[in-house]
Amino acid sequence: MTKKPTFKRQEYWRYKKLGDSYRRPRGKLSKRRRYQARKPAMARIGYRCPKATRGLHPSGYNDILVENVEQIKALNPETDAARIAAAVGKRKRQAIEAEAKTLGVKLLN
Repeated sequence: MTKKPTFKRQEYWRYKKLGDSYRRPRGKLSKRRRYQARKPAMARIGYRCPKATRGLHPSGYNDILVENVEQIKALNPETDAARIAAAVGKRKRQAIEAEAKTLGVKLLN
């Protein structure tokens, strides 16, 4: 399986004000719009990932944000992995980590 290209805006390098977030080229004579050779690829539907893996963490788990111990008890260890919220303090974080270890839930952070 080949890696999906990073799609960047046409001539993003030329003008600082553009930024590199992708926009579809719409110019009448645009070489990129006409798929001319040696031009970067344009985003299109064929690059979409399979429906089964769409939205998953690279590890293959569903990435679920957890803020307390009750939320981690509701997770399925086979399909879900927990990410502890940034606003959670040290004491509650330790309690969540201990509960995750007993339940066998993977922590992503």
